[in-house]
Amino acid sequence: MENKDKIIEMLKKAMAMEIQSAHQYMHQHFELDDQDFGELAKNVKLIAIDEMRHAEALGERIKELGGEPTSQLAGPIVKGQELKEIFPFDAKEEEEAIKAYTEFAKLCREYGDTISANLFEEMIEHEQEHYNYFSNVDQHIQSLGDAYLGRLAGTSADTGKPKGFVVKDK
Repeated sequence: MENKDKIIEMLKKAMAMEIQSAHQYMHQHFELDDQDFGELAKNVKLIAIDEMRHAEALGERIKELGGEPTSQLAGPIVKGQELKEIFPFDAKEEEEAIKAYTEFAKLCREYGDTISANLFEEMIEHEQEHYNYFSNVDQHIQSLGDAYLGRLAGTSADTGKPKGFVVKDK
């Protein structure tokens, strides 16, 4: 593949973006849970897990192309956000990811790498769902304010039994 190095660099940039998002959202998840907004915390945690899965898929594709996956963050983790700042911030992050991945998918197709293009297109669909969630929560907070937040206070942050290497289904 003639443009393999360019594709690997795009994949690595996207991987760094996904790792940064996963870190950012996990930080927010803990903050929201600590403030007793369990439902919001739960959903932000699930989105963080989606971002981790994206990073993993990107890393696998980078390895398939002969590159070395990154463990770098694309940017800093923003801490100390007020509750009402989190959701517009996250919506903007998702919007930027959609724009970047749309361009990356287009370039991958031009370079003849349908597999990477398809990966970016699948991620765009997920990022759009994340954007919709963050944007909707932000709109509810803006229009309904404390009444909306009062309804969410004290809700459960439980995402169900985790599955993984150590914790197995029984």
